[in-house]
Amino acid sequence: MTVRPVPQAVLFDLDGTLADTAPDLAYALNQTLLHYRHPPLSYESIRPVVSHGGIALIKLGFGLAPDTPDFEERRERLLSIYAENLCRDTGLFPGMPAVLSRLEADGLPWGIVTNKPAWLTDPLIAAMQLDRRAGCVVSGDTCSRRKPHPDPILHACQLLNRDPRHTWYIGDAGRDIQAGKAAGCLTIGALYGYLHPDDPPDSWQADLTINHPEQLLDLLRDDVGIA
Repeated sequence: MTVRPVPQAVLFDLDGTLADTAPDLAYALNQTLLHYRHPPLSYESIRPVVSHGGIALIKLGFGLAPDTPDFEERRERLLSIYAENLCRDTGLFPGMPAVLSRLEADGLPWGIVTNKPAWLTDPLIAAMQLDRRAGCVVSGDTCSRRKPHPDPILHACQLLNRDPRHTWYIGDAGRDIQAGKAAGCLTIGALYGYLHPDDPPDSWQADLTINHPEQLLDLLRDDVGIA
């Protein structure tokens, strides 16, 4: 059983947890594939890889190892296309607007801790009109070490002036849960996110899991609960 402390703050991973970014990343990958005269991939095959970033997407699309001479050129083209199409179809996951509104109504600060680099994160958050709502945004290059190291989450807690032991961290990958646990947070696995077959949720050892964002509202209704 997991004792659920009263949260002082809630932190979210970005891709696959807070926002459904897969449609735009799938578009960028398929445009990259077409440029190099490769057939596009189905959205269903791309979605599970999205949380693992551009390297994983290029490996999926081209079957290349990162040390292949052509790999970096393709990755840079993917990111360039994505940067120009950050918010074509990206939006908060269904139910997440209500979660954020509830946090704000209760005076609980919330923030974002992602491995996406700031040059992509910041314009995306602005395009989604979340830049004035998020209490902090920590990107993959904000700290010298990124998730699964706890530094980004600890840095976010410092920015919010909150105790990590009373902070919830929600993510859809094992590195999210690893980072959250190492930081001392209560960890929540987002099973609605971009689950990769090589990173099964059973291996994460999250304190709690949710199947849809609305379940966070149920958790927040209790001052202290046991799950």
